[in-house]
Amino acid sequence: MEHSGSFLTFIGEHLQQFFSYTAFANLTSGHLIMIAVGLIFIYLAIVKEYEPMLLIPIGFGILVGNIAFTPGLKIGIYETGSVLNYLYFGVLQGVYPPLIFLGIGAMTDFSALISNPKLMLIGAAAQFGIFGAYAIALLLGFSPSEAGAIAIIGGADGPTAIFLSSKLAPELMGAIAISAYSYMALVPVIQPPIMRLLTNKRERLIRMKPPRSVSKTEKVLFPIIGMLLTTFIVPSGLPLLGMLFFGNLLKESGVTKRLADTAKGALIDIVTILIGLTVGASTQATTFLTAKSVGIFALGAASFVIATTAGVLFVKIFNIFLKEGNKINPLIGNSGVSAVPDSARVSQVVGLEYDKTNHLLMHAMGPNVAGVIGSAVAAGILLGFLS
Repeated sequence: MEHSGSFLTFIGEHLQQFFSYTAFANLTSGHLIMIAVGLIFIYLAIVKEYEPMLLIPIGFGILVGNIAFTPGLKIGIYETGSVLNYLYFGVLQGVYPPLIFLGIGAMTDFSALISNPKLMLIGAAAQFGIFGAYAIALLLGFSPSEAGAIAIIGGADGPTAIFLSSKLAPELMGAIAISAYSYMALVPVIQPPIMRLLTNKRERLIRMKPPRSVSKTEKVLFPIIGMLLTTFIVPSGLPLLGMLFFGNLLKESGVTKRLADTAKGALIDIVTILIGLTVGASTQATTFLTAKSVGIFALGAASFVIATTAGVLFVKIFNIFLKEGNKINPLIGNSGVSAVPDSARVSQVVGLEYDKTNHLLMHAMGPNVAGVIGSAVAAGILLGFLS
């Protein structure tokens, strides 16, 4: 009987020890909340098709990051020596965002912007959202570095948000990245009401001149001149701007098709997987569920609204100085937000609601790609002043 009792005690102790290492023993309400958030992201990606290439990796990463394990096993993203920690290095050190920009450059056609350079001003105007959110964040008590990292959400550019927050406020990077990608996915939901509110029927029916054809010489010179001009003005934006224009040169040169195809295909896909999974995994309940995270999401929404509003209002004011026949449809003002090509598609969809024959997509792509350049320049300015 004694042997039987000691055996049962042995089994009981080891079962208890085994249970202490399971996620059930370490689970908190915070972990359950974050797992629910991850499932919502996956649902939105699959059922609603909101940015599935981003939300599925991020959503699954949130699930991975919120499996409640016992510290010290070297499996968590914040534990030195773990696989996830090694993968997260590319986020922390700002390696992944420039590679994403390389791919974006290789798949972007700047013809709409080259044919009508004044559309670049719309992309610049939309960056008011970044600096407006920066001022609000300072008023709410965030430090200048934290405010700068949060404000970049208004650019609706996930890689730029990750790059800047990794330099200025790495402790807030998870919340900033999730916020930026969330609002990118919600572009078709957030922007149309603002566009309708700020425009009248006559403005929505404005027809723009067809963009002129752009020569190959112009397309080749644009990334070279663009890189030199922007980086001479904002050298701190070189990692993003340099890779963006380099990728575009690979595309437009006509002699590096294989490199361009790799940059806009396999490379950007691999980096998107890594950046999405690791950013999602970084949102562990213990570090993510804070009052600051709530403030970041609120400021991100404000930044996004300000950016969209600034773009539309700028076009309305700009039209005062343009001759009849040269006016710009203010429905493309929203596309200065650099969620490529989603915000340009929103311009097209809303425009077709009022005139089935007025196609704005090609016109909207001009400020849209200008917004990509603008958000990178804004990030460089903030990095230069605040680092």
